[in-house]
Amino acid sequence: MNMKYLITVISFALILPISTIYAGEHDDAHVETGKSKHDDIDGDMHGDHKAEKGVVKLNASQMKAAGIKVVQLLPNQVASSIVAPGEVKLNAYKTIKITPRIPSQVIKRHAQLGDSVKPGQSLVTLSSVEMAVAQGDLLVADREWQRVRKLGKKVVSGRRYSEADIKRSQAVSKVKAYGMSQSQINTLLQQNSVAQADGTFQLLSTINGRILHDDFIVGERIDAGKELMIIADESVMWVEARITPIQVGLINIGNTAQIKMDKLTMSAKVSQIHHALDETTRTLAVRMEVKNLDDMLHPGMFVNTRIQTNAITNAFTLPEAAVLRSPDGDWQIFVEQDEPGEFKAMEIELLRVDKGRAIINGIKAGIRVVTQGAFFVQSEMAKSGFDIHNH
Repeated sequence: MNMKYLITVISFALILPISTIYAGEHDDAHVETGKSKHDDIDGDMHGDHKAEKGVVKLNASQMKAAGIKVVQLLPNQVASSIVAPGEVKLNAYKTIKITPRIPSQVIKRHAQLGDSVKPGQSLVTLSSVEMAVAQGDLLVADREWQRVRKLGKKVVSGRRYSEADIKRSQAVSKVKAYGMSQSQINTLLQQNSVAQADGTFQLLSTINGRILHDDFIVGERIDAGKELMIIADESVMWVEARITPIQVGLINIGNTAQIKMDKLTMSAKVSQIHHALDETTRTLAVRMEVKNLDDMLHPGMFVNTRIQTNAITNAFTLPEAAVLRSPDGDWQIFVEQDEPGEFKAMEIELLRVDKGRAIINGIKAGIRVVTQGAFFVQSEMAKSGFDIHNH
């Protein structure tokens, strides 16, 4: 029994090295033949991705086909800017208030809060005793004027002719002053018109806009001057920022600005600079006009502003298309490494974009940066499966 055990051990010891050597030769063969023909083709089509994390290598033909350009980045002279919080406000020059000019009663509503209205559109029908009297006077004056004008100056005296003309003009002016439009007056004065001097009239919109305020109910008795509605054209809004008098000295009307709300950036222009200091903050208000694209801005919203000044400073600038978002939302550029065509992502701080140029920070002078074809470089990095962040 001991002899059988010894023979088994010796046999196993002789067989084991052979198996081990075979396995090693098999692994070596796998390494040598692991690169398939498909891999060779794929390597020609895409970048020669290096083992170094976050680096991609492109050959000359790829760079030419993608139109990639690389330049040495040096500081340029650019206008400095002022950053300040701002508040969105209605454009007062494109806002109207709908108010009655005489004591009235609300008879009917034709529009409501949030509606978009056009010039000449009816908003509310009112009724007034004073308007009824004025309308009656207008009808009498108009009938007299039509009779006198038909007879002519050869039949009636010049005094009577002039008086009839003046009384009619005064009657028209009075109903206009009370709130009737010219179209409503014309309807009232038409022969065989069903319109009566019953004191009813309509308040109309005079602009394209949206009803932002609505404070009345049907049947309510209202006084002259009561604010029934506020209508605003929100296509162009105001943003007011408060800065110091020294900073105001660096700004002129017409300077460009940027309005930032979350990740949204909108172009603006300085339209007014106030000259009265706020007694509490000792600051001056700077007003900017901004196009309200997609109705994103509303009165009372707080935003961040960046106002371009007249002062010149040195900064790094790149074409806007050379600065891209990384998958985690940070801004990044692509810099050339030691070898031509070898690129790596670098996160930077985007200060602002002005006239198609991105003004950036967080880099050193002299590095070579991709200024054209950055999107292709980013795509090649994504294909490589590398982490293209540069934390």
